[in-house]
Amino acid sequence: MAPAFPAHAYDQGALTEAFAEVVLGPGEDRRVLDRLHRATGVQRRHLAMPMEKYAGLAGFGAANDVFIDVGTRLGAEAVGAALAAVGLGPSDVDVLMTTTVTGVAAPTLDARLVPLLGLRPDVRRVPLFGLGCVAGAAGVARLHDLVAGDPDVVAVLLSVELCSLTVQRDDTSMANLVASGLFGDGAAAVVLVGDRRAAQLGIDGPTVVATRSRLYPDTERVMGWDIGGSGFRIVLAASVADVVEEHLGQDVTTFLGDHDLKVDEVETWVAHPGGPKVLHAMSRTLGLRPAVVAPLAEHLRNPRLHRPPRLGPDRAQQFGDCLRVGFVRVSSINDLDIHSSVSLRIAGPGRIVVSNKKS
Repeated sequence: MAPAFPAHAYDQGALTEAFAEVVLGPGEDRRVLDRLHRATGVQRRHLAMPMEKYAGLAGFGAANDVFIDVGTRLGAEAVGAALAAVGLGPSDVDVLMTTTVTGVAAPTLDARLVPLLGLRPDVRRVPLFGLGCVAGAAGVARLHDLVAGDPDVVAVLLSVELCSLTVQRDDTSMANLVASGLFGDGAAAVVLVGDRRAAQLGIDGPTVVATRSRLYPDTERVMGWDIGGSGFRIVLAASVADVVEEHLGQDVTTFLGDHDLKVDEVETWVAHPGGPKVLHAMSRTLGLRPAVVAPLAEHLRNPRLHRPPRLGPDRAQQFGDCLRVGFVRVSSINDLDIHSSVSLRIAGPGRIVVSNKKS
């Protein structure tokens, strides 16, 4: 796995100032905005462009042009690094799956990466749109479906999300104020290979064992986008944490139980919650100890994590935000490079569960 981040990184306080100038305007009361941004716990985020250029970004078309340009370059960086980490090159790739929910492109990002990276012209491309934060776990699960049928295949999943380009200048809703304090920009890629190819390469990494997905009814307006002339307008209900607390515990318990595991047997959790409220809801519904949850909050504060620590007892990492639920159980793990698109859970010695949530 390999992440890629834009070069432009800023402290939360500076981002709050810039957002207030663009969205609230001079003289407006900023006390609610300041309180919401502080409450996220986020300290630093990466942006697709220099911060001062956002005020002059002229509409959805201009923002989407930046998405295509920056997204393609970040995607190339992430895919190239992920392949190099396992001793493979672009010409080895048989399948490239891409996912995003913060921009549109036709030709898609995966098509643009073929000449840029030197991928084979017969590479099988699978572009996905609309999965949002669930795309990491769902993408790994769907890529596994392809890999399971071909023991020699080399497949790559790429996620690119440039959330800052969706900023809405006329939206002073609570949802936009909250989202503007949480989400940043970046990309990540993961390489999956068939069993026979893995043996040839001498790869002893994570192995996907099982996957599962849950779609919660009547959550269409819990989290998502309203897409119009100004681009992507955030839909983010206050009930996100309530939905997590109502459903997640039972779903995780059932999934683990089907593999002869219990929640308290999981030594390490790598979760994907959307800010402190969702993180606390996840902790309550699963009955996690504070020592297990603390690293998740720490990563939320500063999401740039090129080389996370080795996952072991009572360690966890958090890589993003979320309520459709997907689970992937993985076994046999050594070191990981993880970005916000993928969430993994180790379930007992040498076993991992990959989990993600999105409405």
